[in-house]
Amino acid sequence: MGNIYFTSDTHFGHNKDFLWSPRGYNNIYEHDKDIIKKWNNIISYDDEVYHLGDVMLGDNDYGLSCVKQLNGKLHIIRGNHDSNSRIELYKNCFNVVEVAEGKYFKWNKYNFYLSHYPTLTSNHDIDKPLKARMISIAGHSHTTDPFYDWDKGLIYHVELDAHNCCPILIDDIIEEIKTKINKGE
Repeated sequence: MGNIYFTSDTHFGHNKDFLWSPRGYNNIYEHDKDIIKKWNNIISYDDEVYHLGDVMLGDNDYGLSCVKQLNGKLHIIRGNHDSNSRIELYKNCFNVVEVAEGKYFKWNKYNFYLSHYPTLTSNHDIDKPLKARMISIAGHSHTTDPFYDWDKGLIYHVELDAHNCCPILIDDIIEEIKTKINKGE
């Protein structure tokens, strides 16, 4: 097994400048081509990638052509733009191994709840070690701050906007959360 990564909100084919312009692109095609390139420079075929929704929007054939170019084994969690018909299309992609509405995920004794939407799974429970807490991993907000909802609970954002348009390694997420907690923020 390879590494484990998280991301969300690729929005392949979503031709609205409010999406691609803040990410530093001139159009959706430049956006999509560079997202795929960055993804494949990081992700190997053996890596597991949990994509927390809003995979594509617009032309489904074009969006699927982008998805099929991605390295890794994709686990897709439904986002608000992932319609029933798109969910069925994802299930037929050779690189998609799972499609779910939300998911509990345990790794190295850490507990996660994966959802497109930021989800209050617990408060900060500062009297408990991090491995005894439930960490919400989410996207949806298009924030550049992975701790955007930190004031609400143990929520970490993985949307492309917060990670230089790249998936983020699970070890890096844990280290960033530990650093945040140790700073007492």
